[in-house]
Amino acid sequence: MNVPLWVWLATLAVVVGMLVFDFVGHARDPHEPTLRESAIWSAGYIAIALLFGVGVGVFSGWQYGGEYMAGWLTEKALSVDNLFVFLLIMTSFAVPKVHQQKVLLIGIAIAIVMRGAFIAVGAVIIEQFVAVFYLFAVILFWLAWSQIREAMSSDDHEQADAGDSKLIRLVRRVLPTSTEYDGAKLVTRVDGKRLLTPMALVIVAIGLTDLLFAFDSIPAIFGLTQEPFLVFTANAFALLGLRQLYFLIGGLLERLIYLAHGLAVILAFIGVKLTLHALHENNVPFINDGQPVPVPEVPIWLSLLVITGTIAVAAVASLVVSRRRAAAAGDGAASPEVAGPDTDGADDATVDAGQIPSTTRATEK
Repeated sequence: MNVPLWVWLATLAVVVGMLVFDFVGHARDPHEPTLRESAIWSAGYIAIALLFGVGVGVFSGWQYGGEYMAGWLTEKALSVDNLFVFLLIMTSFAVPKVHQQKVLLIGIAIAIVMRGAFIAVGAVIIEQFVAVFYLFAVILFWLAWSQIREAMSSDDHEQADAGDSKLIRLVRRVLPTSTEYDGAKLVTRVDGKRLLTPMALVIVAIGLTDLLFAFDSIPAIFGLTQEPFLVFTANAFALLGLRQLYFLIGGLLERLIYLAHGLAVILAFIGVKLTLHALHENNVPFINDGQPVPVPEVPIWLSLLVITGTIAVAAVASLVVSRRRAAAAGDGAASPEVAGPDTDGADDATVDAGQIPSTTRATEK
């Protein structure tokens, strides 16, 4: 795929322009987006990404258009899974909702820069060493196993505490940090001393998370296309609009219980695809005497079918099972057989004594 320099520059200008537009819009009117506002903007960003894919297909051929679409879908699914971690960070640091948009925008900007750097390095390595495909395949199989292990564990997303990680504790010890937010400022003054605010620690946590996400996403996208332009644009357009998506599906995140299972299937499938491609392009001396291995390669239409089908099945199954569990829990709570004995007097005494029941304390924490 021969991409002229002016196309690269124009695409970068569009991506940067969309980020700046988001920043300016937030700075002019910081607020918690409504569901309607988030839905409209999310639909707009998705429409732009899809139109870009159509443009790639029209001007460069539908093989490349299909590669972009498969890559964008995979990165979008990974970004939704990443929203779980963003939600944990926001909750752990008790970020005020009015400032969560700014954190997300900074996180998106950091992610685009980091992934751009990874893509540049990855493209050079792939150009020089075909064997890196085998390494990427191993990484993808390990990531797929990690997704399954995470899904099988109990409530990992709820138990993690980003605000109490070793690195954050180290930052707190080394750098003076305040305990209270000062709007959206990263630095504040307390008794004449300049201190970092919790917002600065949130940005550090988001940046480190973006670094880990780059390790996840780059092998996956290179397993679908080796064109740097498509790798970058699929990542960029998957990340743009993530802020609006966060507020749109924030209430649904905990209901997507099979998303990790679906991602594990997708990553494992791409790992198989990448292994077959590595064998087809093989030049590793100890594999088939350094000669290409005659194996079938996975066509892009099959990749699209597997990715879209897996995402759809995981989403539908998650919502159906979550609804049934919620209904069952509601029936159990309403059942007189599971209701406890009458403790009105004890409850009144607890409140009068100024004590908070343990369940309430846990919620307020």
